[in-house]
Amino acid sequence: VQLQASGGGLVQAGGSLRLSCAASTRTFSSYTMGWFRQAPGKERDFVAAITWSGDRTVYTDSVKGRFTISRDNAENTVYLQMNSLKPEDTAVYYCAASLYYTGSIPSMFNYWGQGTKVTVSS
Repeated sequence: VQLQASGGGLVQAGGSLRLSCAASTRTFSSYTMGWFRQAPGKERDFVAAITWSGDRTVYTDSVKGRFTISRDNAENTVYLQMNSLKPEDTAVYYCAASLYYTGSIPSMFNYWGQGTKVTVSS
């Protein structure tokens, strides 16, 4: 499975961005998808995840109410809509895929994209 993340950029605090992650596999609908982020000098942290059917989503507390994860299985794509962005959201954002796990542990995800950089200015 190859994952290609896009949509990052520079935005002012309070602004919005939508990240996309396109998957190369025909079995995309079998995978839970997640978004993680890594700020400079810090570990990779969980942001959000969505089950294969989209019926359940999980978020880290710091993004609840601001970020929304969604997916389009017909387009093999998962999205992360980010609103009310804050400087502390600045990081490289990674999408990831897991066959059996919906949660926050990075090592439980089998495939990773290359990352897209998000910079939020104050």
